[in-house]
Amino acid sequence: MLIRRAEERDAGRLTRLVRRSRAYEGPYSSMVEGYRVGPDYIVAHRVFVAVEELPGEGAEGAEGGGGERVLGFYALMVEPAELDLMFVSDQAQGRGIGRRLVEHMRGEARSAGIDKVRVVSHPPAEGFYRSVGARPVGTVPANPPVVRWDRPELEFVVVD
Repeated sequence: MLIRRAEERDAGRLTRLVRRSRAYEGPYSSMVEGYRVGPDYIVAHRVFVAVEELPGEGAEGAEGGGGERVLGFYALMVEPAELDLMFVSDQAQGRGIGRRLVEHMRGEARSAGIDKVRVVSHPPAEGFYRSVGARPVGTVPANPPVVRWDRPELEFVVVD
């Protein structure tokens, strides 16, 4: 697995990963319905993608990416410091990809001089964030019609 800076050409694959995530099925589907990770977003923020190389050009699962499969990604906003997006593909769950992405994010934050990174978590993901070192700091109230539930607010302390 390799974690690299996302490129504008990755936008479609990242959008599909978000929209197809089983974590957003059922009552959470409105959150990602029509969601788009655009090339402009990738250029404006620190977006990193975890990929695995596949044998042969255009191999199954590459989705037009030329020999690599997207396993997950994250987006770090610097001002204010926030982990805006983090997704691991359903097929890559349980392989430690999320932990590696969080480690990478902390390194990126550290290199940018950030000491804390805020995360407004999807409720089912709160346990994951806690397990990788985020601590709870509050709750963000629902914002209907798109977000109809309160969300946990956590933060990563970056500076050791």
